[in-house]
Formats: sequence, structure tokens, C-alpha cells
Amino acid sequence: MNKPLSPEQWLGFIGMVFGIFMAILDIQIVASSLEQIQAGLSATRDEITWVQTAYLVAEVVIIPLSGWLSRALSTRYLFVLSCGGFTLMSLLVALSWNLPSMVVFRALQGVFGGAMIPTVFAVIYTLFPPRLQPAMVIVVGLVVTVAPTAGPVLGGYLTEAVSWKLLFLINVVPGLLVCLSTWLFVRVDEPDWGLLKQIDFRGILYIVVFLGSLQFVLEEGVREEWFESREIVFFSLLAAAAGIAMFYRELTIEHPIVDLWAFRNRNFAVGCLFSFVLGIGLYTIIYLMPVYLASVKGLNSLQIGQYVMVTGMFQFLSAFVAGPLAKVLDSRLMLALGLFLYGLGAWMNGNLTHEAGYWEFFWPQALRGFALMFAFLPINSLALGTLPPDEVKNASGLYNLMRNLGGAIGLAVSNTLMIQLNKQHYAVLREAVTPGSPEAQSLLAGLQERLARSALPDGELAALKELYGVVMREAEVLTLNTLFHTLSLTFFLALLFMPLVKKVSAASAGADAGH
Repeated sequence: MNKPLSPEQWLGFIGMVFGIFMAILDIQIVASSLEQIQAGLSATRDEITWVQTAYLVAEVVIIPLSGWLSRALSTRYLFVLSCGGFTLMSLLVALSWNLPSMVVFRALQGVFGGAMIPTVFAVIYTLFPPRLQPAMVIVVGLVVTVAPTAGPVLGGYLTEAVSWKLLFLINVVPGLLVCLSTWLFVRVDEPDWGLLKQIDFRGILYIVVFLGSLQFVLEEGVREEWFESREIVFFSLLAAAAGIAMFYRELTIEHPIVDLWAFRNRNFAVGCLFSFVLGIGLYTIIYLMPVYLASVKGLNSLQIGQYVMVTGMFQFLSAFVAGPLAKVLDSRLMLALGLFLYGLGAWMNGNLTHEAGYWEFFWPQALRGFALMFAFLPINSLALGTLPPDEVKNASGLYNLMRNLGGAIGLAVSNTLMIQLNKQHYAVLREAVTPGSPEAQSLLAGLQERLARSALPDGELAALKELYGVVMREAEVLTLNTLFHTLSLTFFLALLFMPLVKKVSAASAGADAGH
């Protein structure tokens, strides 16, 4: 295991890393371009979110199965099949003729993309000698944390410059090259075709129904007013029943699809918990920032991209600080620092007004971006670094699932709270804007005067409409600030679990994984 890697092996690994960069980029590449896709497909604002959700749901369902698939088909076959399918689906998404077709192709794109991500994490701990493992974790960590931030930036630019269809067409040529490099140069393990003869179809069914139903309930619950809808009640009961059946099945049969006994390793279990929290932070922020910038500040896709790229830049810079620090600093201290700084950045984001300019948005994002690698590196070595090599593939699937599940639940909760808080804040502000309120009368008079100067035919009605718009905007600012503060508190609360973490240094993690 200690012999140096050949140039071909390096080329194969770099290809795989680029493959997951595409897969993770595509979760969020549509974030800043949803309005243009919505217009192109004649969809409503509620419906268009399924372009993002379909990808995330499918990815969540396939990730826990990736460990078993990798053992059965081998890393090489699974990755080529996944990347090839992802590339084909990217082409079909670009050619979608309506919303249902796009959602189906996005879901299939998520299935293929989701299988690639844990495979690369597992390869780090099986292909590389212990001394190189921490460095490779930094490389893959950068991809996993920078790609979601780069997505909206690249998406905004491509949509403004050419068309939203290019968001998906750009995957085709790189996707084919990644398939080729993996097929030619990746030889990590051999297929275990025997596993295909003992496929636990019931286990797979329970996993798919449990995770799929859970995601559906989280995503649609807010629009259907939760348990007032028979549909939501049905899928909630289905998720609960499938969840119980899945846990019983996977913990009792001889050859489980997903080996849940990995959670007996305390460090792995705690690592997964922190991965879940990191997922909430990563995906919720990427969703909230474009909403804030588009609806409150009225920015277009390209301008939103220029704002949110700050996080990605500081994530990249932090790798050069976090990497060397990981070798000398106690991983628990590093993780606590990362979680605290990310929470602080989210809190600062929740103190902004509609007048906040670029620099007011710059510093909270810079802090969050810098903090991410400080959290990601120790979580990764904590969860996967001390497991025996034969357990890493399965555990990698569970570890990545927790991050994506955190993202899915974070997005669903944010959507729910956003609608409820908007109504509450609007109701409170509306009560303050009454005919007897001197501030409201003064603002209305100022608006009427300005509109009268612009010679609009019905100045009074136009002024009232503008006043309504101001109240709605302020309600939205209050809502988004509350959500940023809630997210911040989630990270601060996660610090309470730090005493459960056993000390793992990057060096010992690599050594343990290599044995």
C-alpha cells in the first residue's frame, strides 16, 4: 500500500474528482437562474423549485446504496456507469420540452450524480498511502464545499451570457473525458459479482420509499398546509412504516444493502451528526442568499453570482491555512473553531437591511467561507479516518447521505418558516401602517409627491401600491434575517456535542485507515 502512485493512477483520480465537481455543481447551478428556467418552461414559482428538489431527492436515495453498488460492480464500473448516465441526463435536461420532462431528467441526473460522490471519498482511503490521505481530503473537501458556491455564480453568468440550457450542456464534453480517464486508469478493486445474486430487493425498496417519502413530505408539506392534506398524512405514515421496516431489515439480515452497524463506531456516528449540521448550513445558505439578493435587492443572476462568489473564494483560501493547521492542531479544537465561525458569519448575515451594499454582504460570507474547511476537514477524518478499509465504502455512503439529508431538511424547513414568518411579519407591519400613523402618512405623502412629479395618471393609487411593496419588502428582510439567525443558533448548538468527540489527529486517522 505504500508504493508510490503511478501517473496513470493520478490521472484517473483527478478525473474522478472532476466528475464529482460536476455532480455537486449541478445541485446548485440552477439556483440563480430559476426565474429564467421558470419563464422558459411556463411554470409557477412553487413548481420550479422541483428542478432543484428532484435532483436532491434522487441523490439522497442513491447515496446510501452506493457502497453496496461499489462493492458489487467495482469502483471503476460504477463510476463510469454513473458519470456516463449523468452526462446523458445533462443533455436531456437541456433538451427538456416542459416542466415534468425536466424534473424527470433532473431526478435521473441526481441518481447518477449521487453515486459518484461517496465513491471518491472511499477511494482516498483505499488508493492512497496514509501520508497522502489528509492532502487528498483537502482536495476533495474543496470540491465538495466550493462547487455548491460556484454553481450559482457560473449559472448566473452562463444564463445572462447565453441561455439556461448551457448550464447542462457544459457537462457533456467533460463528462465523456471523465468516463474515459476512469475506464482507462482506475484500478482500485475488482467486482464482486456474487453480491448481485443476493440482492436484497426488499431492503432497497424500503430505503427508496423511506427517503423518497420523507423528502416529499418535507418539500410539499408547506404548500399543502402539512397534516391538513391527506396526501401529506399518507406519505408521512408511509415514510414512518418504511423507515421502521428498513432499520429492522438492515440490522437483522446477513447481507444488508446498507450496513447500519457502522454507527456503533462513536466517532463515525458523531462525525455523521456534524456532517448533517454542515449540510444544513451549506445548502440552506446557498438557497437563502439568492432569494435575499433577488427579491430584496432586485439583482439579476450575474449580480447575484458576483455577491455569492465571495464564499467560494474564501473557502479556497482557507484550504491553504486549514491544511497545515490540521497536522498540528487538535482536530476537536479545529472543528469547534470552524462551527463557531460559520455560526458567527450566519449571525452577521441576519443583521442586514434592504440598504446593505456589497461590503455589508462581503464580510459575513468571507467568514463563513473561511470557516467551512476548518469544519469539513476534521469531520471527514473523524467519520472515515479510523474505520477499517473494508468498511469505508459503506460508511462513506452513510456519511455523505447525512450531509445531503441535512441539506434537504434544511431547505424544507427554510421554505416552511419563510412562508409562515413572511405572513407574521407582514401582519405586524401592516398594523403599524394605518391612516392614523404619522410615519405612514409621511411616507405616503412623500411617495405621492415623487409620483406626481413623474406625471403618472393616478398618483394616489400608485403611491399606495408602492407603499404595499415597501411593507412586503421589509417583511421579507425580517423573515430572512430571522432564518439566518436560526441557522446560526443551529451551529452554536452543535458545539454542545463536542464532548462526545474522541481525539483524532489527521496523521493517526490516515494511519488507522491504512491498516
